[in-house]
Amino acid sequence: MQSPPQLAVTVAITRRADPSRDAEMAAWVRAGASLAETFPGFLGTGWVRPEPRSPEWHMLYRFADAESLRDWEESPQRQWWLSSAEGFVEHTRREKRTGIEGWFDPPRELQVDQQAPAAPARWKQATTIWLGFFPVSLLSGWLLAPHLTSLNLVLRTLISTLVLTPIMTYLVLPRITRVLQPWLQGRR
Repeated sequence: MQSPPQLAVTVAITRRADPSRDAEMAAWVRAGASLAETFPGFLGTGWVRPEPRSPEWHMLYRFADAESLRDWEESPQRQWWLSSAEGFVEHTRREKRTGIEGWFDPPRELQVDQQAPAAPARWKQATTIWLGFFPVSLLSGWLLAPHLTSLNLVLRTLISTLVLTPIMTYLVLPRITRVLQPWLQGRR
């Protein structure tokens, strides 16, 4: 019997920090990214804040498979890094997801050795993404595009994707997948 393919794992964490300590928080985030990128299987990291001076920092990091992720999460380097933020960083939410399919299952904590739930058919995933992407793109074309006409194509695209990606990630896709969950999972 062939073992199932290893899926890349994305971890999403929400952390809170006093906005007066933004410089420390940014340095702490960069230090963690620098440590994580030295581990085999590391695929990338990033963060976004809902607005300037917000106490919330939404962070993502991604590893090639559950074993690589476990090596990072159980490492002394990560433990040291986490302990260096004691007293100014609060960890409020954590989720693990695999692939884009992670958008299509209800939020829950996946154990490292636990299989991800079966993903909906790709055409259902594509339809769901389109249902969110179309109105957001239309709204962007109406509200944002007129202000960017003097910029070249690369800058217009850069600015619009920087604005639209967090909107899709944190507002639109979670809501639309929750509404469409019965259809996505094939339940009536």
